[in-house]
Amino acid sequence: MVLRINILIYLSFLITLFSCKNTTDVEGYNKTKSGIYYKLLQIGENTRKPKNGDYITSHISYYTGNDSMFFDAIRSLKYIPPPFPGAVQECFAMLAESDSASFYINADNFFKKTLKTPFPEFILPQSYIKVNIKILSIRSPEQYQKDKEEFLSWIADFGKYEQIVLKHFIENEQINVNPTPSGIYRIDITKGTGKKVEINDTVTVNYEGRFLNGKIFDSTKKRNEPFQFVFGTEMQVVKGLEEAIGDMRQGDHALFIMPSELTFGKTGSSNGTIPAYTSVIFEVELLEVK
Repeated sequence: MVLRINILIYLSFLITLFSCKNTTDVEGYNKTKSGIYYKLLQIGENTRKPKNGDYITSHISYYTGNDSMFFDAIRSLKYIPPPFPGAVQECFAMLAESDSASFYINADNFFKKTLKTPFPEFILPQSYIKVNIKILSIRSPEQYQKDKEEFLSWIADFGKYEQIVLKHFIENEQINVNPTPSGIYRIDITKGTGKKVEINDTVTVNYEGRFLNGKIFDSTKKRNEPFQFVFGTEMQVVKGLEEAIGDMRQGDHALFIMPSELTFGKTGSSNGTIPAYTSVIFEVELLEVK
């Protein structure tokens, strides 16, 4: 009975929140004072919203203004209050566990202030991007740490198994190159003669990620969308790719075999595609350095 009353109160709050005025530019959406357009898609039964320091797991999709998806994954992140009006964190703050909603946020704020990266070629400055978010779980820092410790304890023996699998792969494929001090094997396909990558250069790459059995888990080639980022910027690529690209020149095309400690580590990828303790191969072609 208490739960039902709480849900009714929460529903009333959401109806009020999501029926505010100021919807003039995006049909069917309301607008916050900070300029974010929003539309509720689903109301969950849990009324708890994220607090500073909580860990949120969500299904999140990004679209261009004309509804062309350019990112879709399940991600876990540590929630912080919005650092500025209109920040994407404001979207998460509006939702509780099991809620989902659609938002339009300012592209300049997202790429320049939040990600601190240059605009992708398919996004125009002063435009909006669409963000769909479904909150799957909200965990306190204490619960997150407990879950993490239990999981890492369960998979502790997988690290040794990975080393054996990688060793056998190198032997079976008769790979004769020596690994870097960090453990990356580089096999050149084409040697470029262009500019060598340096910190703060804007680089454009095509890459394809594969498991050791050859199965592809990510490919900019298949999407026909080369990836562009500022080299040295945090959270753009995994550690191993950063090291690999940092040793390349424009025009280089190479294979890189990497242990999990340089890629997705003890926990695997956040969307579950790559398991924990899994060595991978990245085929990278450095298209441009500027």
